[in-house]
Amino acid sequence: MKKKKIIIITLVTFSVILIGGLGFAGNYFYNLALNPNTPKDIVFGTPDDQEQTSGDVLDEDIDWLLNEGPTSELNITSDDGLTLHAYEVLNENKTNKWVIATHGYTSDATQMSSYAKKFYDMGYNVLIPNLRGHGDSEGDYIGMGWHDRLDMLSWIELILKGTPDADIVLHGVSMGAATVMMTSGEDLPSNVKAIVADCGYTSVWDQFAYQLDELFSLPAFPIMHASSLVAKLRAGYYLDEASALEQVKKSKTPILFIHGDKDDFVPYEMMEELYNAAGSEKEMLTVEGAEHAKSSSANPELYWTTIYNFVNKYVK
Repeated sequence: MKKKKIIIITLVTFSVILIGGLGFAGNYFYNLALNPNTPKDIVFGTPDDQEQTSGDVLDEDIDWLLNEGPTSELNITSDDGLTLHAYEVLNENKTNKWVIATHGYTSDATQMSSYAKKFYDMGYNVLIPNLRGHGDSEGDYIGMGWHDRLDMLSWIELILKGTPDADIVLHGVSMGAATVMMTSGEDLPSNVKAIVADCGYTSVWDQFAYQLDELFSLPAFPIMHASSLVAKLRAGYYLDEASALEQVKKSKTPILFIHGDKDDFVPYEMMEELYNAAGSEKEMLTVEGAEHAKSSSANPELYWTTIYNFVNKYVK
């Protein structure tokens, strides 16, 4: 009897330690990945690298957005009560063409200035939202595109209130690409004509599992499972439900997938998996020699010519 009691106490103690350890690990990796207030040096190395999850941006284009262009600032309230912020640039030549340019992980709307300027020069009105937990938007967690997809629906609705006949292109880089791909699986209005997804990931689970191995040489089990539970409790979603792969399967909107073949942050191989899964019209562009979010600067002529030709098939 005494031996049985010792075994039970040992098992209970071990279980408590195990659960406590997994809880600690889950919270640690949640904060590292999804808490916008936690430093991301382990992930990026330097603050400069952190800013470049939306690619290279020219200072002159940021100045154009903030100081020289016909820019206004907008706010909407999300379905869960957050105040979300965006920059709006109306083209000097009246048009019904719109692009929503969506930034990357831990970046902000200003880092999409160079993309915005290109679309503006192509004759588009531009909306550049700060995703929840970024820039001037509220939020105490990073949505990784999942809850952001619902925010995108609100931005689309706002555009349509002012321009009922709008032709809208969704363009995103890195996490912004995941956002527009996740949006693609929703019931979108026919006004959304095309989507450009530059170096997006298949799912939040896949991306975090990849980084867990790359940065810490740790397997997915059991840390990913603990982190996913913490994410559900603190951010309202499981990591595996936040899937661009599942969303593009439902897409009816044409998608252009772009990825650099030297990307070691979001694996290049994810693009082909996404492309093969997409249920809509689709194209795929590999930019040789481009690292993560660098396709537009590695080969700007190829990048923008491909985008121009793609969107012009659907936006007249």
